[in-house]
Amino acid sequence: MVRRLVMVALVLAVAGLAAFWFLTTPRMLGAGALPDHRPDLENGATMFFAGGCESCHAAPGAKGDDQLKLAGGVALDTPFGTFHAPNISPDRQNGIGGWSTLDFVNAMKFGVGPRGTHLYPAFPYTSYQRMKIEDLIDLKAFLDTLPPVAGAAPDHELPFPFNIRRGLGLWQLLYVDGESFAPDPAASERINRGAYLVEGPGHCGACHSPRNEIGGIIASRALSGGPAPEGRGTTPNITPDAETGIGSWSEDDLVTMFETGFTPEFDSVGGSMAAVQRNLAKLGHGDLVAIAAYLKSLPAIKGMKRPVPAS
Repeated sequence: MVRRLVMVALVLAVAGLAAFWFLTTPRMLGAGALPDHRPDLENGATMFFAGGCESCHAAPGAKGDDQLKLAGGVALDTPFGTFHAPNISPDRQNGIGGWSTLDFVNAMKFGVGPRGTHLYPAFPYTSYQRMKIEDLIDLKAFLDTLPPVAGAAPDHELPFPFNIRRGLGLWQLLYVDGESFAPDPAASERINRGAYLVEGPGHCGACHSPRNEIGGIIASRALSGGPAPEGRGTTPNITPDAETGIGSWSEDDLVTMFETGFTPEFDSVGGSMAAVQRNLAKLGHGDLVAIAAYLKSLPAIKGMKRPVPAS
């Protein structure tokens, strides 16, 4: 009887392990899946600044041209541990200079590295997956024009079980499908462009949304504010709620803030948003208008009240 129970337990354990291995197998595009597309470096630069890549991947405190040296190192403190942004410069040893365009697309679309390893979603591929493959090809081509920087960023500091990458495959089953943005046929071209920039390369929801216990964005409260990426404080509600969001801001107010960093209250943006604004200011005026139009078109969601600074 005992022997039979042991055998049953072993069979169940093997079956469970096999199921886990199957369910966590990385999903990615295969060779030949990319469209025949000639890279557009100007559009690649637009995607780069829309995504604010240097905000996380330049060395902390980098200024001027050094902001395009993407050696990584910015630390993101989360409930799951501390993540360090990696080197994404064209350095072949420590960066992504040895990645093919297909490798890059799979990382952005499916959160999978060149060796088939799952990437942690501190890298916001849950948003980047909405990008068009052509835009990703352009972005990779632009990144390849930047200075290569030697040196690896620090390793992530994660406790068990979060240090087991294979388990991310289960998380990705819930939040990653690799589908590109689908325009809303009922919306204007401007609002669809804004939606694409916000939901895709801009990954605004990655910072401005609350998350559940396993780190997934709570879709019903997207863009209503969330924990700040650096691990201290919160990000504001950017839905049009009159009390806790941007309901009192006009589209022109938003565009002015994107371009200058100044708010309608005669304040200036700070924290991680300062770097975001610096990148947004490099987009074309039409794209900024589109982002503003989209944000103002969203349903208002009541978020947390922002603390009032002591006088």
